[in-house]
Parts: sequence; C-alpha cells; structure tokens
Amino acid sequence: MRILILGMDGYLGWSLANSLPGEKFSIYGIDNFYRRKWVKEMQSVSAVPVASMEERIKAYKKANRKEINFFKGNITNYEFLNHVVKKVRPEVIVHFAQCPSAPYSMMNQKKCVWVQQNNITGTLNLIHAVKEHVPGAHIIKLGTMGEYGTPNLDIPEGFFEVEYRGRKDRLPFPRQANSWYHLSKVHDSNNLQFACRNYGIRCTDIMQGIVFGFHSNADKGTKELNTRLDFDEAFGTIINRFCCQAVIDYPLTSYGKGTQLRSFLPLSDSMKCFQLVIENAAASGEYRVVNQFANVHSINELSRKVSAVCRQLGIAVKTKPIENPRKEKEHHYYHPDNNNLKSIGYKPATEFDEEIRKMITGLLPFRKRILKYKAILNPTIHW
Repeated sequence: MRILILGMDGYLGWSLANSLPGEKFSIYGIDNFYRRKWVKEMQSVSAVPVASMEERIKAYKKANRKEINFFKGNITNYEFLNHVVKKVRPEVIVHFAQCPSAPYSMMNQKKCVWVQQNNITGTLNLIHAVKEHVPGAHIIKLGTMGEYGTPNLDIPEGFFEVEYRGRKDRLPFPRQANSWYHLSKVHDSNNLQFACRNYGIRCTDIMQGIVFGFHSNADKGTKELNTRLDFDEAFGTIINRFCCQAVIDYPLTSYGKGTQLRSFLPLSDSMKCFQLVIENAAASGEYRVVNQFANVHSINELSRKVSAVCRQLGIAVKTKPIENPRKEKEHHYYHPDNNNLKSIGYKPATEFDEEIRKMITGLLPFRKRILKYKAILNPTIHW
C-alpha cells in the first residue's frame, strides 16, 4: 500500500513513518521543515536531538532494508502538491502538515492570519489534488479534540442526533474552539465534510487528544530515527513539558487552578490508532470522525502523576501553580466518546504512568540540553 505522509518531519509524521510495517507499506513523505523553524523562533530546541532528513532516510533504509521516499516542499503550493500526488498516486494520505499550536496562532495579528491561511489552504489543495488524481484515496486528517471546546454535554464523535420543533436530524456536533489554530481545524472539518458529500472522496477526520512521549517501538535503538520532543510554551504539550521540567529540577508550571480537563494518549498508542484507521478505511463519499484518546485527566492530576513517578526515581520535584495565561474555563464538564475508535479495535496498550516513567528516564541523558533553554519554560503568550 502506498501511503503519503504530509508533514513527515514532525513529531507525529516521523513517528508514523517508523511505526508502519515496511512489508505492508511503501512510504512517501512531504515536508518543508517549518516545525524546526517555528521552535527556533520560540528560542528553543527539541529536548531530544533531531537528525537531518538525509540522516533519517539513511538510518531508515539501514534499519528496514527499504527505501523511504521524500519530497521537500510546501503543500500550500498547489502545483507542487498536485505533482507529487499525481506521481505517487497514494492509496492513503495522512495529513499532519499544519501549524499545530494554539498559543502561536494567538501571538498577534500576523500569526493569526498566517496560521489560518497556511492550515486551511493546504487542506483545500489536498482535496483538489485527490479529486483530480486519486479520488479513491483515503484522506486521514489530523484534527484535534480542541475543536469541540468544553461543552456542558457529552462529546460524540463528530455528529449527534437533534430533535427540534418535532423533527429529528443527525447534525455535526457544535464546535466551540478557543484559538485561531483550533478554528482553522474546524474550518478543515467543514471543508472535508463538504468535499466528501460533493466529490465522493473518503475521509477520516481524527479528533486527537494531547499526545505525549517520544519512545517508539519502531526506533530500533537508532538515534537518527528518534522523533522530536518540544517543551516550549507554543509547541511543547503539557506532559512533555512537565517531564522536561522535572529532569532539570524546575517546578512543574500548572496553569491557574489546574482543574481544566483534557484528553490524552501516549505516542505509541497514537501510532497504533493511525494504523487501525489506515487498515479500516472510510467508505467512498464518507466523512467519518474518530475521537482519538486513551484517558481524561485534569492538569492537577497530571502534575501529581509526574511527581509520583519522579519520587519513585529519586527525583525531587515541586509543582508551582502560576497565573493562567489563557482565557479558558477552569471548572467544566468534559466527557468525550471514542466508540468509533474502539469499534475498529483500539484498546489502550500503554500504561499511562509507565509511559511517563519511560519518558523521564529517556530524557535524563539530555538534562544539560534542556537546562540550557530553561528560560523558555515560563509562559509569555497571554490570550
């Protein structure tokens, strides 16, 4: 099966390229290395050193005895994307090639406009390239649980049944995004739903929870195959950031009251979920939504989990609540479904606390590297 990964150089993209069994998949990838540029712009680095794409491809070939095919370019350039899709004729396209940061999109007017233009344009280009050359291909689009916000209702997978004035219909569940980034994902969802309905293409829109960890079952012990792990305020997700703080004896920065609830899953589980979705494609003309997460936790619960693992490892760590830089509900209802994911075979495979332990022990060799950039651990983006 030919699979094209958009954003292959990123945290999830490179992990997926290494997680898919080589005997089943021929892997092609696109990237323009924006993630490296954005993190540098935040005056930070990946906690885990990241090899160049040339080194990554060489290491992949050595470990798997198989080529991986890479195209450098920007999917907002339609001519480029159209050429690659026409040449590769992928059966599956996994779309990670977007700016994935809410804080980054909220920094100022320029970032707001750029993130929306970049994210939405790339998806629209993909829709038309697929329609033109591979209308039967399965688009797997990375969305986010953040599209839903925190409604005072259970969160279904994309759609729910509504009764109004005596009539019933199945409608898209209302999205209540809290950043320009999350809104770009909402627009993507609307555009993909329309494309499936209008052009007959197939799409699985994955509303993913917050992913953490950097160990992969597929890295085969080769450092060049490691994915990145960011810890700055714009691109470092909370558990990754907490673990980086813990290994340098920096207090865990819990935002506000710490009662905010979010959904999470380990990186290794995320990769298993993507493979399940790849192997269980949406039907022709179907727009399918999958809520991809393993657990729901509050910020306070996460800090307690990281602290407990650190104590077991002999690491003293404190939690320091700080003023919340974000405008968000701190006390709220949060109960999402993930039945569609379970129906195709997902069962959480990784113990939550054990994944945290693996990440902390794996980060200890990079303590000096993280310590050098500790200045970026306090939030400066207020929104």
